[in-house]
Amino acid sequence: MNSSALREGTARVLFSAAAAVSVVAVVLICLFLFVNGVPAMAEIGVPEFLLGAIWRPANGLYGIFPMIVGSIYVTVGAVIVGVPAGLLCAIFLSRFAGARMAMLLAPGVELLAGIPSVVYGFFGLIIMVPIIRGLAPGHGPSLLVAALLLGIMILPTVITVARNALDAVPRRYYEGALALGADHERAVFCVVVPAAASGLLAAVVLAVGRAIGETMAVIMVAGNQPVIPGSLLDGVRTLTANIALEMGYAAGLHREALVATGVVLFVLILLITLFLNAARKRGGR
Repeated sequence: MNSSALREGTARVLFSAAAAVSVVAVVLICLFLFVNGVPAMAEIGVPEFLLGAIWRPANGLYGIFPMIVGSIYVTVGAVIVGVPAGLLCAIFLSRFAGARMAMLLAPGVELLAGIPSVVYGFFGLIIMVPIIRGLAPGHGPSLLVAALLLGIMILPTVITVARNALDAVPRRYYEGALALGADHERAVFCVVVPAAASGLLAAVVLAVGRAIGETMAVIMVAGNQPVIPGSLLDGVRTLTANIALEMGYAAGLHREALVATGVVLFVLILLITLFLNAARKRGGR
């Protein structure tokens, strides 16, 4: 009894310590960002920084509005491409595919999740960009390519989380629908999928976070032009790409402005996550 209590107490202490380390790490990151970024925003001017359309550090111009728009456009495009395909694939694997087919397809999904971002970037640069250039001469790396590539990259997240949510729906829901006269498709789409709505929205939340935070692949295929795109075929620069491209040589106010860009990215992700989580909780009621 004493040995069991000792093990439980030790496990409780270890888990509490791990949770505390995670919380402290998040707090330290937030402090670093805000302590180093907010003064730069104040020096530049919050309206000029957030709404300025020109990013030209050599001339003292630090407007990140084109990067904010670029991040939102790329993320929305990735969600439009990846979320419907991922949800349908998850429904197929959970409720329509046979055991053998599911065993064959599941490793492919896991393999997609394990591919490094730079490999996705090479695929987009070598395969997707030439295709776009062939279809639209004069265009190549662009918002369209970045959205398509990120849509592919978020597929494993959407499929895995959505499939787990669908598998967690009690079997009696499906059987009850069949007992009431529904066929297989109607039972799945009208009963099982709505019952898993909270988990499916959680998959969307994670996919949005994955898309808006991606850096390397976007740098390789987006064109990296700090301007507001006029069409899907125009180049674009995201907030993450802006930080990664210039942090290596930035100094002084330029460097502080990049840290402030990280603050804006942090707040943007936080707002999106809070909004989607609120929608998920409301949908789960």
